[in-house]
Amino acid sequence: MALQIIDRRLAGKNKSVGNRERFVRRYKEQIADAVRRAVSQRGIRDMEQAESITIPRKDISEPVFHHGQGGIRDTVHPGNAEHVRGDRIERPQGGAGGRGSQASDSGEGEDDFTFTLTKEEFMQLFFEDLALPHLLRTHIGENPQWKSRRAGYSQDGIPNNLAVLRTMRGALGRRIALGKSAHRELLALQAELDALLAQDDGTSEAVAELQRRIDALTARIGKIPYLDPIDLRFRARTPVPVPSSQAVMFCVMDVSGSMDETRKELAKRFFILLYLFLTRHYETIDIVFIRHHTQAAEVSEEQFFHSTESGGTVVSSALVLLDQIIRARYPQGDWNIYVAQASDGDNFTNDSGVCRNLLVDKILPLVRYFAYVQVAEEEQNLWDEYSQLAPLYSHFAMRKVSAPGDIYPVFRDLFKKEGVAA
Repeated sequence: MALQIIDRRLAGKNKSVGNRERFVRRYKEQIADAVRRAVSQRGIRDMEQAESITIPRKDISEPVFHHGQGGIRDTVHPGNAEHVRGDRIERPQGGAGGRGSQASDSGEGEDDFTFTLTKEEFMQLFFEDLALPHLLRTHIGENPQWKSRRAGYSQDGIPNNLAVLRTMRGALGRRIALGKSAHRELLALQAELDALLAQDDGTSEAVAELQRRIDALTARIGKIPYLDPIDLRFRARTPVPVPSSQAVMFCVMDVSGSMDETRKELAKRFFILLYLFLTRHYETIDIVFIRHHTQAAEVSEEQFFHSTESGGTVVSSALVLLDQIIRARYPQGDWNIYVAQASDGDNFTNDSGVCRNLLVDKILPLVRYFAYVQVAEEEQNLWDEYSQLAPLYSHFAMRKVSAPGDIYPVFRDLFKKEGVAA
């Protein structure tokens, strides 16, 4: 029975996955710039949606080749009674038509090109070239990851793993070993036959006997197979456990009374970007959410982003809880520990010094990276205390965010891949 395959994928005329991928690769820089502009205008709930972006027509224009006139031509142009060499000619009044979205009313123009990115394409471009800094793969857990490695050769396997050179080398060695003595005897008989033929006319019984023995040896050598099943060698592979990257991210957000709705939205935007980045780039990662005012509490994702609880400000309460959770659930030798903290910098009197001491003595020695984002422009006591740590610890970073448009550049700067320019 013949097998018939019917392709029912939805691909209209001049639309294909391959063409789309080539277009995205070709104009990746322009599309990425449009994605960054779109992010600053999105609300929190729309952060993960698809997007229609506009690319200027001039950015996707292509060179066009024309046939020239060719040859040598002599042309006489008429003179000009109004202008002489060196005169400056004013620009003509009115529209003459042009390209792009700024064409005048009296001419014909071309609109910028609008391209719709899918949700997956948008998020892939959005988080491109980002990674958790200093991530180490050092732990083999109860459910280790396995990687296939070369383990020599075997006599059994699938055709795709056939080692042709090793097989032919073994076949050649086998043929040499089985036929060596026969070839040696054949050469001796041939030499003896040549000696008899030099003394005889070739009709004697001795010559006939030698010829029969030579024919028998030739036939025996010919029966040695060129390739035998015992010659086959296949590349063997064996699974070995490899270290996995166990990582945990602590999201610490200030929800005190000084954090008004505008500042809370900036902090939530930052943490939503961080949450989307982590869940899309890393299959196994723990995320711990901590909210604090005068007291700190570990909360769920829903409570972290939507709870309306508020109060005074004691930042050290969050750092104390953070240290307790790390030591209770995330041993430093087994986990890559990351912390992202967002606050407006306002803190209870003398508590900012306590926060600096907690970071120096307990938290920074345990974590791979600590990022502090202040969602206010003015520098307050917490910023002043943290600024003393930035020059001393390479894995401690501080940034300011004062408007929605600042969030993505700051986020990209904090979590760019090592060795990649921001």
